[in-house]
Amino acid sequence: MVTQPGRLRVVHPPERYDTQSFRNSRMREARRAMSPDGWMTSGEGHPRRWAILGVLVVSLLIVVLDNTVLNIALPTIQKDLGATAGELVWAIDSYILAFAALLFTWGALGDRYGRKRILVIGLIIFGLASAASAFATSPGMLIGFRAVMGIGGAAVMPTTLAIITVVFPPHERGKAIGAWAGAVGAAVALGPVLGGLLLQHPEWSSWITGNDWGAVFLINVPIVIIGLIGVWRIVPETRDPHPRKLDLIGLVLSVVGLTLVVYGIIHASSTLSWVDPGVILPMLGGLAVLVVFLWYEGRSDHKSFDVSLFANRGYAVSLAAVTLAFFALSGITFTLPFYLQILRGYDTLIAGLCFVPFAVGQIIAAPRSAAMVLKFGYRAVMTTGLLLVALSLIGLLFVQLDTPLWIVLVVFFIFGFGMGNVIAPASTVMQNVLPLARAGAGSAVQNTVRQVGGALGVAIIGTVLATQYATRITPALGQLPEQVPEEARQAAENSIVATDGLLSGLEQAGAPATVLDALRASAYDAFLNSAHVTYIISVTVVVIAALLVAFVLPVITPPRKDAVVPDDSTTDELVREEEIAYPEQLSEEIADDGRPG
Repeated sequence: MVTQPGRLRVVHPPERYDTQSFRNSRMREARRAMSPDGWMTSGEGHPRRWAILGVLVVSLLIVVLDNTVLNIALPTIQKDLGATAGELVWAIDSYILAFAALLFTWGALGDRYGRKRILVIGLIIFGLASAASAFATSPGMLIGFRAVMGIGGAAVMPTTLAIITVVFPPHERGKAIGAWAGAVGAAVALGPVLGGLLLQHPEWSSWITGNDWGAVFLINVPIVIIGLIGVWRIVPETRDPHPRKLDLIGLVLSVVGLTLVVYGIIHASSTLSWVDPGVILPMLGGLAVLVVFLWYEGRSDHKSFDVSLFANRGYAVSLAAVTLAFFALSGITFTLPFYLQILRGYDTLIAGLCFVPFAVGQIIAAPRSAAMVLKFGYRAVMTTGLLLVALSLIGLLFVQLDTPLWIVLVVFFIFGFGMGNVIAPASTVMQNVLPLARAGAGSAVQNTVRQVGGALGVAIIGTVLATQYATRITPALGQLPEQVPEEARQAAENSIVATDGLLSGLEQAGAPATVLDALRASAYDAFLNSAHVTYIISVTVVVIAALLVAFVLPVITPPRKDAVVPDDSTTDELVREEEIAYPEQLSEEIADDGRPG
């Protein structure tokens, strides 16, 4: 009889069965047991699952890499294109909005038509839009091309996580998602360093793009090509055997609602008032549309955003924790490049290297978080991670112009270490309570909400930074020489980059050094104090997340082989049901696409 795939144990007197027909039947049985499809019913996952994970990580790398590269390039882009603070925020949020709005649509398309196919389409769109962004000649062009990049990137994120969920059995997903999250941390470090290096040597690409920053987008193209080759060669095709209809009404409602809310928030950086009708009305209108969206999704028979998932306390609390952590992360990574490059005077490469400790912390923590969860449980690990993030943000409140750099780097490391102990465990909880057939749409829900948190983080933190800076710098700008045009004065109120550029121009024109030094000191002090206000907001958000996890997250038993499920745990029961059903679901998910892998 067959004891496990590829191994036979036969109990019989050899002389009774030593016939050609019996030997032929034995050979047929052995071939069936050792067939390429035998792994589907073993419950052990895809035999090449770790190689598949490597390819998916490369595919995901470009999505994460792009935003971190762009952050370090923001001061350079602002100078070159003459972008306002609001346009800089839109350059980031146009990507995030398109990304967040289309995540569950791409996830549903992947469930229906094949996740590998959708992943390839997303990579191609992302690569082409990246190349176009490198040649943008105005803030509007950059914002538009970035939105197209978001459309492509939205196809990559949910499909990679969904494929991981399919090819890895439940008891290995924590380790796999930990490696996936660790790779995200590596991209966070690689992005600023690579961006800083490219910006240090604009001559490498300026002869092609005609600007000093286009290389930060062109670098995506070869990574996309490598990812496409790996996906075609190794990743299997998977899809939902019972797909649902596309949710076009939900797509339109979500795009309109999110865009109105974010527009209202960002517009406050132009009006310098949170109560201006141009700020309040879009925000209220967007919130009303989002309420209609949630109402519609709750009643639709083909919803892509499954609001019923939030009825599970483990899923809802884990998603809230990750979303609030991403809010803080997105806001901090928007603010810090200006502190490092303008206030501290570091070049782009040194500023990029300053982000390495953050990534090192995440790389150390994320892959090890699965083992920590087995020992201490999800609640303890995630709460500790969030408290470390809050501690690092409190540390940033005490950072000044003359703070030793090593202290800043230690704070970055603690931030990254804390994030690594939040993202991977929370993602594992959310994926383990979903059946494989909903892997694409389910991962899209968590990624959508998380990206919305990131978009709001950039919008709110960026807008608070701009409004606070304008309020604090305006009195000091009254000391500018009378010959400075009013237009230049207003531009200087808009951002620290514009103020610093104006003062540098006046210095070259021969303005008194004592006056300019005093103005520059006032500008730097205004920016630093404004940044501290944003850190307080981020600390508050992260502490709320920590309290949610500590007191609301149910006790969940990490899935492992032959685990005993408590009778009174509905969340554990969901995880256990998924583990038992995994082999049958997997055999339905894997599609024969005629490709390697």
